[in-house]
Amino acid sequence: MRNLDQYNITQAVLARMANTPGPRLKQIMTSLVQHLHAFAREVKLTEDEWKQGIDFLTATGHMCSGTRQEFILLSDTLGLSMLTVAQNNDKPAGCTEATVFGPFHVEGAPSYEHGDDVANGASGTPCLVRGSVRSLDGTPIAHAEIDVWQADADGHYDVQRDDLPGAQGRGVLRSGADGRFHFQSVVAEPYPIPEDGPVGDMLRATGRHPWRPAHLHFMVKAPGFETLVTHVFRNGGPYLDSDAVFGVRQSLVADWIEQPDGTYTLDFDFVLNRAPA
Repeated sequence: MRNLDQYNITQAVLARMANTPGPRLKQIMTSLVQHLHAFAREVKLTEDEWKQGIDFLTATGHMCSGTRQEFILLSDTLGLSMLTVAQNNDKPAGCTEATVFGPFHVEGAPSYEHGDDVANGASGTPCLVRGSVRSLDGTPIAHAEIDVWQADADGHYDVQRDDLPGAQGRGVLRSGADGRFHFQSVVAEPYPIPEDGPVGDMLRATGRHPWRPAHLHFMVKAPGFETLVTHVFRNGGPYLDSDAVFGVRQSLVADWIEQPDGTYTLDFDFVLNRAPA
């Protein structure tokens, strides 16, 4: 097709994709093109502005590495990550809510036994974390895999540092026969997401802060149940109402209780949703 203009180019692009063999891919690509073209028309996007957009996305890609995923940060800070989580985790009332995965999970984290210290030298005030994993009807879930990771007192995950001999602030353990678990760690503290890249530039340009409220990450898996990816947020701290990645849910806010010796305890129970048959 020749002589394309601003009025007929959208339909020309859609016509080129008419023979897409996968129905779902065709649906997604059709909607993507329609919305992108509508966006450009709505804001009357200039060529220079679109070049700046391409440069921004290119810089975002260049910032990605084996230990940093700038595109996840971009998705998180635009609320897109949390939107997809909310759309795809509509669980029955009483199940633990899901929230964003974040960019700092690492496959193959060390395995720990109950009572072990997953902080493994990470800075912070000692904290005992304990709880249980159960189904919606209250049945304990034995041997559930509990993957936990967190930042240290300075707001850094181990993968953000080059001076560590091994993993800190992360590990994998399994619930006992009664569904319960406990481990040692450090008190969660607020921290800023990495802001030395394109996402940080975007936040500053739009007058936003980069801070996340204090939290622990959890991913809980058990056969016959949906995998749960969630946080437990520290009650009373700053940024609970202005999380840079929009991840806070009131049901995930819990109290870290100070003990007479200056350490803390956190108690939290996870309720998993059964997977469809």
